[in-house]
Amino acid sequence: MTKLSVNINKVATIRNARGGNTPNLVQVAIDIQKFGGQGITIHPRPDERHIRYQDAYDLKPIVTTEYNIEGNPQDAFLDLVLQIKPTQVTLVPDAVDAITSNAGWDTVKHKDYLAEIISECKRNGIRTSIFVDPTLEMIEGAAQTGTDRIELYTEEFAKQYSLGNKKAIEPYADCAVLANKLGLGINAGHDLSLENIQFFAENIPGLLEVSIGHALISEALYLGLETVVQQYLEKLK
Repeated sequence: MTKLSVNINKVATIRNARGGNTPNLVQVAIDIQKFGGQGITIHPRPDERHIRYQDAYDLKPIVTTEYNIEGNPQDAFLDLVLQIKPTQVTLVPDAVDAITSNAGWDTVKHKDYLAEIISECKRNGIRTSIFVDPTLEMIEGAAQTGTDRIELYTEEFAKQYSLGNKKAIEPYADCAVLANKLGLGINAGHDLSLENIQFFAENIPGLLEVSIGHALISEALYLGLETVVQQYLEKLK
């Protein structure tokens, strides 16, 4: 079964809008795991617009499933990751001023840079994943960096699926087949939702984990957090 890792950035966004500690990020992470979530994902940014670096430390002792920290591997981020030693680090090439992640790595151009970072993380017992666009060349490049996994960037799939274009899954499926052949684990994330998650998971061979935040928290406003987590788990069976 594909694991569900819940990205709680949006919970931190709501908290930060008023100051204080409501909603309580740590308690939300505890509850998500109690409801069946199989991982917690955070994506701290340099401006701490949602997840604060202190949150990363506060969450460490209470995440008993899988702890995934995403981000651009700048010095401060890498220092954080190497101190906390989460289950997984997902390397994302997001610009400082980006609203959200909007592109995968050029794994050919940045192969040596990524390989050095990945090697250091793996020496510290941290599983590594690279955020990539669904192109075969980028999958091949990722394999040469020594990464454990890739995370397929699924925004375009989600957009096309909402327009009724189910063929948009094809490049993702092709990349998954290649990744499996190359010995890479496969994660996925970005704009996956209750609407499209089952179709995506059914068509991606070897899909190990999905990281879902914005859609899941938005859906929880109507359905409740426990109900939404359970619905994702059911669709991922």
